[in-house]
Amino acid sequence: MTDALVIGGGPAGLMAAEALLTAGRTVTLVEAKPSLGRKFLMAGKSGLNLTRMQALGPFLASYGKGLSPTMRACLKAFGPEEVRAWTEGLGQATFAGSTGRLFPHAMKASPLLRAWLDRLDALGLERHTRWRWLDWDRNAHHFDTPEGPRVLTPRVTVFALGGASWARLGSDGQWAARFAGHGIGVTPFAPSNVGLRVNWTEHMTPHFGQPIKSVAWRAGDLVSRGEAVLSANGLEGGGIYTLAAALRTEGATLTVDLLPDLSIEEVTAKLPDTARKGMAKILRNTLRLPPIKIALWNEVTKGKPVAFGELAQWLKALPLPHAGLRPLDEAISTAGGLSFDALDDTLMLRDRPGTFCAGEMLDWDAPTGGYLLTACFATGLWAGRHAADYDRP
Repeated sequence: MTDALVIGGGPAGLMAAEALLTAGRTVTLVEAKPSLGRKFLMAGKSGLNLTRMQALGPFLASYGKGLSPTMRACLKAFGPEEVRAWTEGLGQATFAGSTGRLFPHAMKASPLLRAWLDRLDALGLERHTRWRWLDWDRNAHHFDTPEGPRVLTPRVTVFALGGASWARLGSDGQWAARFAGHGIGVTPFAPSNVGLRVNWTEHMTPHFGQPIKSVAWRAGDLVSRGEAVLSANGLEGGGIYTLAAALRTEGATLTVDLLPDLSIEEVTAKLPDTARKGMAKILRNTLRLPPIKIALWNEVTKGKPVAFGELAQWLKALPLPHAGLRPLDEAISTAGGLSFDALDDTLMLRDRPGTFCAGEMLDWDAPTGGYLLTACFATGLWAGRHAADYDRP
């Protein structure tokens, strides 16, 4: 019989394996892809944002009002300070940027992943790649491997199978149908931290690739001051990603404030007494909007005049027609997944004693900026620690 089995070689699975090994368990880790941490490495290509260094209250609030008590407990146990200490314990010096985002000095994920795997190997981790989990019968797990079908019967299992974005890197969400087939509650996946579809006219083509800065985006109750990049497919970037929870609703309205540092009264005061000056001159000379903001205005209004008395309101809340979020597989992360109702407060499946779950396969949502990775670390550690105390040989 296998002692402890971890299924999934991303950050949550590796953290679970570390917790189990540190507690003295013998651990086998299996991964469907040819190598471990593929999405982790991709996330670090533009700079590995490990966490956000801020007080725990604001940090937890960034996960939204729907944060489950169990997730809250995981993040309290392994929050920003713990992430920094753990990273530096692997010999990777860190620094925090002006916004509090924590990065390793190397910026990339590969040095950290190598150091982490060296530590796990030294602790005795047995790992296999190209092992795809197919299903399980009681505690017998069935795998498709390069050597043919294999079955493992562990004393304890930690699933860390990911969400349903970036399937090419391993998070394809196929496990959800297997879990649902066994009567385990799974909330349908939905895109999060993803771009927005906008069907631009040819008028916008010269501006593709340019960032839209110094604006405020609003959808439902959510407001973002981040920038977004104009693309042929619509809008990309942090300014839009953080609004995904509101924009997932069919027919959700998006508005953009072109002058977010001015109140509506201040904008009104800047406008001429009459419209004789012409809209183009008002936007360019009076309000000094950059070309990309003027292009956005013209795209929305389509040259139709806006009543002069309503001009300030439109500048402060320009309604931007869109066609919804980009596809699920383009999302940085996904909402939905394994329901917390199916888990106890140790992240063990209520109907499957000895089976724990962690990472993006759980039903939580978070913005980019370190929150995603911290939650994967935290839930992996939480599940691993509790699994370590279960059914010791």
